[in-house]
Amino acid sequence: MASRPLLDPLAAVRGPGDPGCDVYLTGTVFLDIIFTGLDSAPVRGTESWARGMGSSPGGVANMATALARLGLRTSLAAAFGDDHYGDYCRDALERGEGIDLSLSRTIPGWHSPVTVSMAYEGERTMVSHGHEAPPPEEPAPSCPPPARAAIASLVPGRREEWVAEAARRGSRIFADVGWDDTGRWDPADLADLEHCEAFLPNAAEAMSYTRTDCPRAAARALAERVPLAVVTLGAEGAYAVDGRTGETAEVPAIAVEALDPTGAGDVFVAGFVTGTLADWPLADRLAFAGLTAALSVQEFGGSLSAPGWCEIGAWWQHARSYDDQSPSALRRYAFLDRLLPPAARPSLLRRAVPTIGFRRA
Repeated sequence: MASRPLLDPLAAVRGPGDPGCDVYLTGTVFLDIIFTGLDSAPVRGTESWARGMGSSPGGVANMATALARLGLRTSLAAAFGDDHYGDYCRDALERGEGIDLSLSRTIPGWHSPVTVSMAYEGERTMVSHGHEAPPPEEPAPSCPPPARAAIASLVPGRREEWVAEAARRGSRIFADVGWDDTGRWDPADLADLEHCEAFLPNAAEAMSYTRTDCPRAAARALAERVPLAVVTLGAEGAYAVDGRTGETAEVPAIAVEALDPTGAGDVFVAGFVTGTLADWPLADRLAFAGLTAALSVQEFGGSLSAPGWCEIGAWWQHARSYDDQSPSALRRYAFLDRLLPPAARPSLLRRAVPTIGFRRA
């Protein structure tokens, strides 16, 4: 069973009339198989051996797990195959992470989507296979559920009816977006932005949609369409503009030795959503999101690499005890002193392992 998070980041803002769900998500769950320790990209006609391998739930499970490990009550609506991969993913998310899957469904005869990810030279290459899940015979009457927030992955040119419905029910909508394979990069294709409180693209996506050559200029342009625009800058950190107040914030990234970058962007979004729902200052939200993403790349896989409060506390204790972080970084993360308890128990988080389905003695 899932262990309880070390702390509840929303304890100070919870009230008796609040919804039982903090964050709602929907999307596709993949089984991720990750190879790391490759010296270079695979070469056609040759065999490459990886020095490391892990398996974990992937896709929308990356963000759902990251949210749950930060103490948010997370509801996920997804389809699961009735194969061993589907059983493993469901067990890892529901029993292992405490994610509410009551709005999810298991589809007889439908096999789980699979992604193979190969990490090398600080990047990754992925190969995926799967089929679209058949639509439910009847939509769940409580979907989307009442929730403080919902996270949407926008698809260029396609509206998602649930996004508008969630916004009407009072959920704060946070959105990211994938790469536009059509090459259009037309802002009109992101119609659901009208329902969003925050939009969190990476620098390349932001500049492409705004026709700018600077990610900070892109963020300012996006802030004319959404109340809060956040652009991730890779190794440079992240930049945000609050279009309602004109406030801006930029926080550099934490330097770590990356094992596998899979899912780091999802963990960043989860960290930012957590700070926003907890009403932290904008710069603190950016710093926290960047820290959680940086800690995640030191582990295998997307979902099971996400840090919990114990790992965050261990990093902060190390940062204050050793001189491998700059004084400015120490000042930037001083807000963690107000959040973290004085002592943290050892981590009980699951991590990705080379295979699935070990028999328990």
